[in-house]
Amino acid sequence: MSDILNRALNQIADTRSGKGLIDADRIDGVTLKDGVATIVLRSANTEPDQLAKEKTSIDAALTALPEINRVRLITTLERVPGKAEPATQSAPTPSEPEKRAARHVIAVAAGKGGVGKSTIAANLAVAMARDDLSVGILDADIYGPSIPRLMGLPDVKGLKKTESGIQPLEAHGVKIVSMGFLTKPGAVVVWRGPMVQGAIQQFLRDTDWGDLDVLIIDMPPGTGDAQLAIAQTAAIDGAVITCTPQDLALDDARKAMAMFEQTHTPLLGLIENMSQFLCPNCGESSDIFGHGGTRDEAEKMGLPFLGEIPLHIDLRKRSDAGQPAALDDGPISKAFRSAAHEILMASDQARKPAPEIRFT
Repeated sequence: MSDILNRALNQIADTRSGKGLIDADRIDGVTLKDGVATIVLRSANTEPDQLAKEKTSIDAALTALPEINRVRLITTLERVPGKAEPATQSAPTPSEPEKRAARHVIAVAAGKGGVGKSTIAANLAVAMARDDLSVGILDADIYGPSIPRLMGLPDVKGLKKTESGIQPLEAHGVKIVSMGFLTKPGAVVVWRGPMVQGAIQQFLRDTDWGDLDVLIIDMPPGTGDAQLAIAQTAAIDGAVITCTPQDLALDDARKAMAMFEQTHTPLLGLIENMSQFLCPNCGESSDIFGHGGTRDEAEKMGLPFLGEIPLHIDLRKRSDAGQPAALDDGPISKAFRSAAHEILMASDQARKPAPEIRFT
């Protein structure tokens, strides 16, 4: 099978040299599992339209093989020193070097609101902090910031700024920056896209996070300007997609995954929230929203399944009280700590140099 894939990829011409993609050293990695071929394609600063043609050719060539049902393409960007990141109006200028906030920068995202993305982000941050990691969380949901309440800081007014930058607040061992600290409770933020992008970029660039092991970015729901601004200009190691089991939620999750793939952000995996309802009286579980849909989707996409978080009244109560469930040692906390462990392992893998071409 390896010879067949080698030949198929090498029949596609590199647009610059005219050589096959393998001979031109454009393929950084290939895996084949359960009919899903994952190809890591080095961009080599190829023009976007030419790169799109190469991707189309790869997909067509490999899906024509009987052993392959689906092709998943990951493109690695090669930055030119002194050159701005592409795309958004608020991208850093050449005079603004990229400032890495943490050893791991992980985006927690969802294709729609209402699936518990912020609850997941807050509890993952607390779970990591309990493992003696230095953790920060950036609440990038400008229109609906939930992190202050989830972390027990709903009434904080303002953020201090010193010569070192914006000073994050801290709760449960986690450093926090949120638009919720800058608006009155219940106030509506009526901003157009460029203003939202500017606020997020200021939080990313100007916050004095200190020496962080992990920065979690609680992404705005959906796939609009704010999401693109973060995905294209922040040094994100990977994205975690939050989803509930039902088909409607999975449809929106696929859009979020497509956005990250188009912006060359690695997908670390999927996590299923509201996986099962656990009765607080009898302990029986009920599949209110279905069960296992996210796991099935992860398998189809060739992505890690990071874990499932049950729907339980204690999780709701603790979230409202600003005492994340990950603080205790019950089954919900264990689920979050297990997911946090899986995410960090996936992030470590995403940050490693691409391996030599291999086939499994």
